[in-house]
Amino acid sequence: MTGPEHYREAERRLLMAWEDDSTQERSTQLVAEAQVHATLALVAATAMQAAVDGFEPGMSGPEFAAWHKTAGVKSGENG
Repeated sequence: MTGPEHYREAERRLLMAWEDDSTQERSTQLVAEAQVHATLALVAATAMQAAVDGFEPGMSGPEFAAWHKTAGVKSGENG
């Protein structure tokens, strides 16, 4: 699941939690699940902003490449 997909899933689960027919227990569970997806979306977005060309402090090239792959970004889609 990519960062944007996690973000959309967080939104979807929050909307489900606010539905009139949702029980308190189910709403609580959905909000917790939404928080996890929102956190994963934030991690992906933060990691994708840490590109380093070797001249400034930050994430190494191999580490950035690993995050790039983990975030589900296909080659040529990072711009």
